[in-house]
Amino acid sequence: LTGLGAGDGDATAQAAPSAGPGTAAGVPRTSDGVGCVGADCTGQDPEAMGCGGQFASTTTRATVGGRLVEVRYSETCAAAWARLTDAEPGDTVRVEAGSVRQDGTVGADRDAYTPMVAVEDAEDARACATLISGRTGCAAPG
Repeated sequence: LTGLGAGDGDATAQAAPSAGPGTAAGVPRTSDGVGCVGADCTGQDPEAMGCGGQFASTTTRATVGGRLVEVRYSETCAAAWARLTDAEPGDTVRVEAGSVRQDGTVGADRDAYTPMVAVEDAEDARACATLISGRTGCAAPG
């Protein structure tokens, strides 16, 4: 994953999520093996912080122009992020929780996910995709 910012909301991501928790060197881990919880996760890579894999689930999904946009949520980390799969390079994905947002851009691997935003509940987050064609759509609770 490249181009992640420190919570500035304008970060881009260019990687597909891995199947298990990350093992970033130098990241202190909780007893669950995760590197952040709540507000400390905002702007962080969910895989590098160990919040993905067994600690994450898809809570909401939608199809936008043949692409799948999802809200991914980790109760352990108290954070959510957006994932866009089967996409085209240049498509973008965004996660929003209140006024906080994080963005990712699809690269050659055709998948992207955003940095995390802190949430108290999965229902607090929504994921939106903007395709290079201009088409937009969101996966939102409810």
